[in-house]
Amino acid sequence: MVTIIIPTYNEVENVKKIEKQLAKIKGDIEVIFTDGFSSDGTYDLITYPKIRETKYRSNQMNAASKYAKGDYLFFLHCDSYIGPDCIKVIEKSNLDAGCFTLKFHPTNPSLDFIEFFSNLRVKRKNIAFGDQGIFIKREIFEKIGGYKAIPLMEDYQLSMDIKDHGYKLKQVDYPIYTSSRRLKNHPLRTGFMMKILQKMYRKGYDIEKIAKLYKKI
Repeated sequence: MVTIIIPTYNEVENVKKIEKQLAKIKGDIEVIFTDGFSSDGTYDLITYPKIRETKYRSNQMNAASKYAKGDYLFFLHCDSYIGPDCIKVIEKSNLDAGCFTLKFHPTNPSLDFIEFFSNLRVKRKNIAFGDQGIFIKREIFEKIGGYKAIPLMEDYQLSMDIKDHGYKLKQVDYPIYTSSRRLKNHPLRTGFMMKILQKMYRKGYDIEKIAKLYKKI
């Protein structure tokens, strides 16, 4: 079984969309929504099993993982679209950890450029971000201590923790369509700024300061 964990915060426009997707997914799954105390009514709209956890998406996902019964944990963003065969792909892969092939919607040439290098990063460096649909065997997730309780870069850090423990995060050839809402106005500038923030994180800058800079992008 695969446990799909969906963190939310003020996603009232996307809850019903993703619930329609979940209803079409084939295979043995359980779903846990984990809400960061939304102020727009998101929590009340969720019809699947749900919990509330304050402060940081990393904490939301860690909290949900404690209730999970699946052999795999699949962390899915609320504004992403994944096809009905995704669970079969995860189980057939038998990977320790992995992610899907990123596609943006709507897209344009600039977003295609970012998409290409995001997927290349996984193949070359085994580092994935949340919009690529990270999945991991539950026993390994628990072994490495889950997500670090940080306000940003939790997926980046998880990828590094996976490598540090002797495992590899690999990409599967199955698309996940992610909203380009965060990038749509200035995609290349936003992508460039994200690279700078990642470099700052690697060099040990204060993550709280990095998170504040991220909010200004």
